[in-house]
Amino acid sequence: MEIDELKKLVQSIRIKIIEMLAAAGSGHPGGSLSMVDILTVLYFEKMNVRPDLPKWKDRDRFVLSKGHAAPGLYSVLAERGYFSKEELVNLRKIDAMLQGHPDMKRIPGIDMSTGSLGQGLSVANGMALAAKLDKKSYRVYAIVGDGELQEGQIWEAAMSSAHYHLDNLTLIVDNNGLQIDGTNAEVMNVDPIGDKFKAFGWHVLEIDGHDFVQIRAAIELAKNLTCKPTAIIAKTVKGKGVSFMENQVGWHGSAPNQKQKEEAIAELEGSVTQ
Repeated sequence: MEIDELKKLVQSIRIKIIEMLAAAGSGHPGGSLSMVDILTVLYFEKMNVRPDLPKWKDRDRFVLSKGHAAPGLYSVLAERGYFSKEELVNLRKIDAMLQGHPDMKRIPGIDMSTGSLGQGLSVANGMALAAKLDKKSYRVYAIVGDGELQEGQIWEAAMSSAHYHLDNLTLIVDNNGLQIDGTNAEVMNVDPIGDKFKAFGWHVLEIDGHDFVQIRAAIELAKNLTCKPTAIIAKTVKGKGVSFMENQVGWHGSAPNQKQKEEAIAELEGSVTQ
């Protein structure tokens, strides 16, 4: 896919995120918008998946450990053809398929139900270890938030990933610098993230999480690195693409009202045509 085509696709996905959150009246725009460039490259270019057969046994697996950012994942899955885009506006409605956190039992394309922060890497480890034990070639990808790194379970899991030489596992850290209560540095400083993963025995790649060339190169390199798992530390902007949301902690978990929705969509539509 050409870069310009990829940019247009990502901006249309960002528009869907805004629309679905506005329709729901609740949800998490900041961390959904910050990770969609990465998710789009994964699902449209790098992951071996079959939307027509979401439980295909040889598919690559994906775990969204920061499950509150589900609107970002739902929008990408719908665009990729896992389910109808019409489902998106039913986000968080009673008895709807798309709830506030991913549900592997009801949503095609969801490999793990997530929500409680810190658990996703442990699950990804299990998937990657299972692939090795079964002599399967599928890869496992997981996205965690940088604030999520404050959870102790992450580091227990990181130790296990290296111990079992899970080189079929790629962890992506959405490093947007903000969490629900403020900046990471104010709440509980997690830096230097890359050095921590290196100390735990990981390959580490540090990239601009909105640069498609860098995203592509890092994911491809991770496929060829051996003996250790790979952590991609992706520097991102919370609320990316909507100027009044960017780098604003208040948009961690607040849905836009009608006026804000219209303003955000107008800005995103303008960026597509530039």
